[in-house]
Amino acid sequence: MNKKERTLVLLKPDAVQRNLVGEIVGRFERVGLKIVAMKLVLPTQEQALAHYKINPELPEKILNHLKVFLSASPVVAVVLEGNKAIPIVRKLIGSTEPLKSDIGTIRGDYTIDSYDLADKDGRAVRNLVHASASESDAEKEIKVWFASKELVNYKSVREKILYDVNLDNILE
Repeated sequence: MNKKERTLVLLKPDAVQRNLVGEIVGRFERVGLKIVAMKLVLPTQEQALAHYKINPELPEKILNHLKVFLSASPVVAVVLEGNKAIPIVRKLIGSTEPLKSDIGTIRGDYTIDSYDLADKDGRAVRNLVHASASESDAEKEIKVWFASKELVNYKSVREKILYDVNLDNILE
């Protein structure tokens, strides 16, 4: 069986306010990723800061914009599991800079914001989704949003198709 990894996805305030939660989550499910935790939460600025401080390279100005934006409205926090979950999710969401995101990606299809516009307005870029960049980031980020008891281990029917080597008894 292939190694399954977990990743954190945050559907940011712009995704929630624009009623895109179902559409975005559906894209992850359609490629075969499994939801192992999901909740709607109104982050505090402290929680938003804890999330973004995982990346020590962020300049203070950007960190403050992100903290304000992420805590401005509810977000949906999701933990997804599957083979190569991190690169698959990042491929599906597209470039952090929405204008560089390909059509067919979440950011390419649903946002027209840009770094330039965000800088002119003195705010964070509204790019709908955050996704962990690496396994170590995912591990740290998941702990900011979920207690370990909130992560559910279960087998889904489609895992047999995706991961089982022997499909002789697929209907059993």
